[in-house]
Amino acid sequence: MNVANLITSLRIVIAPVYLWALYTYFQAGQDFNWILLLGFIVVAASDGVDGAIARKKGIVTKLGKTLDPIADKVLIGGAFIVLSLIEPELVPWWVTIAILVREIGITVYRLIVIKDKVIPAGASGKSKTIMQCIAIGWFISPWGFQYSQWQFNIGFGLLYGAVFLTWWSALKLIRESR
Repeated sequence: MNVANLITSLRIVIAPVYLWALYTYFQAGQDFNWILLLGFIVVAASDGVDGAIARKKGIVTKLGKTLDPIADKVLIGGAFIVLSLIEPELVPWWVTIAILVREIGITVYRLIVIKDKVIPAGASGKSKTIMQCIAIGWFISPWGFQYSQWQFNIGFGLLYGAVFLTWWSALKLIRESR
């Protein structure tokens, strides 16, 4: 266990606490949502911190490469579930299910092939995660659940982009790992 793996482990522990706060305190269009958004950004950004520390200090480990995507899935998958519970007409369940099926499927795939090699996140996976975070951040913000036409279209555009990149990155990862 090194400092980078400790940060990743903390992300796994903190994510459910954050998700509880999101579910408990979120109210569409309220200013308090800025605090919830800030919390999401801090937890999501710690993903880059642990990786940067590991690379800079030369302490990249097999454990870190395995835990990091799991930490992402707990936070991001959980956020999609909470948002679908809160407002399923704006964050439809089909989006959440499409993303979760891919994330669980790739996690299982990684666990199966881990005996032979660890499959680290590639550029397409990182792009997918960023797009998912942007979409989640939009809907957490006080603007995300407003019903004016331009905001409605922005939210759905972000969701469609997230679903597309989610599945595109899965196909790319499987193709490149063979």
